[in-house]
Amino acid sequence: MKKVFFVLFLVTTTVFCQKKVNNYKYVIVPTRFDFLKKEDQYKANSLTKFLFKKYGFTVFLDNEKLPKELGDNRCLALTGTIKDDSGMFTVKSIVQLKDCYNNIVFSSKVGKSKLKDYKKGYHEAIRDAFKSVQALKYKYNSEAIKVVDISKKEVVTPIVKEVKVVDAVKTINIENNVLYAQPINNGFQLVNTKPERVYEILNTSVKDVFVLKNKKGILFKNKDKWIVEYYEDTTKVVKYYSIKF
Repeated sequence: MKKVFFVLFLVTTTVFCQKKVNNYKYVIVPTRFDFLKKEDQYKANSLTKFLFKKYGFTVFLDNEKLPKELGDNRCLALTGTIKDDSGMFTVKSIVQLKDCYNNIVFSSKVGKSKLKDYKKGYHEAIRDAFKSVQALKYKYNSEAIKVVDISKKEVVTPIVKEVKVVDAVKTINIENNVLYAQPINNGFQLVNTKPERVYEILNTSVKDVFVLKNKKGILFKNKDKWIVEYYEDTTKVVKYYSIKF
C-alpha cells in the first residue's frame, strides 16, 4: 500500500510541475554554475543547454542575444541550473528550474555517476538527472500567458456596459539618477548621492539579474539601462536607473 501511495505521489507531483513549467516560454542557462570555477567548465553548461533544447525548450545561455520580449521582461523565462550534491566517490547532479524571483519551480531526481573522470562523471550525472525533465513532456502553453495579460489589462464595468482598459503598469524614468553599488552578503546595497540606501539586491545565478530584498521584484539590465520592476498591490512599478558597480 505504501508503494502505491508513493507512486501516486510521484505522478501527481510530476503533473503539477509539468503544468507550471509549461507556462514559461524560455529557459536561460548560466554560463557558469556555482559549483564550478570557470565558465562552461567540463562543458557542463553547454550540455545543459543542449538537453533542455532536446526536450522541447527554447533555451539560451545568459551571454547570448535574447529575443526582445525576453530582454524587456526576464520573468518570461525560467533559469535552468545544476545543483551539485556530490560526495567523495559519487557525482550527484540535480536539475533545477527557478523563476525570476529565485523560487524553485521544478527540481529533478538526483542524477548519479561513479566515473572518476570529472567531465565524464558530470556528463553522466547530468544526463541521468535530465530523465526527470524528459518525463515532464514540456509543451509551452501560450494560452496561460494570454489569460494573465487580459485579466490585468481589462476590467469590465457592467453598469455602463463598456470595457475600461486599466493601465496596470506605472513607469518612472528617473533621468540622471545614478545609484552606486556597495557589496553586502549575497549581493549589494544601492545608494544615491545623499547618500541614502535605495535598494538591497541579492545575487541570482543569471548574469545581470538580481532579486530585490524586501520587495516583490527584480533588477535587471537591458542594453545600457538598469530596470527595477516590483509590485505595489496589483500595480507593477517600473523604474530606470544608471548603476555604478
